[in-house]
Amino acid sequence: MHHIDKEEFKQAVYEIVRIIPYGRATSYGAIAKAISYPNMSRMVGRIMGECDSSKNNIPAHRVVNSEGRLSGKAAFGNNGEMQKQLEAEGIIIVNDKIKHWKHIFWDPIEEIQL
Repeated sequence: MHHIDKEEFKQAVYEIVRIIPYGRATSYGAIAKAISYPNMSRMVGRIMGECDSSKNNIPAHRVVNSEGRLSGKAAFGNNGEMQKQLEAEGIIIVNDKIKHWKHIFWDPIEEIQL
């Protein structure tokens, strides 16, 4: 596997996350696949965790794990901020998981013509 430029990788992730539509969500893995690093979903998760979403205008709350779980919610503090932001977009969360995940899931590979 060729060397990843972390900064480039990060910018590629941000680019995709910024175009996730309102009221939809995607997964770390789907983003990793879309930028041609299918094994790097953990790294995508890490980048989301440290992206300071409100300051950088990155809707990191729309990125969850492949089952629709809010696995990155700790990055938003423990006051349920991630869930609140999703619910504000009409997404229903039950037990830290997006309800109707298949319907809410936004697949960048299918949506973006790269």
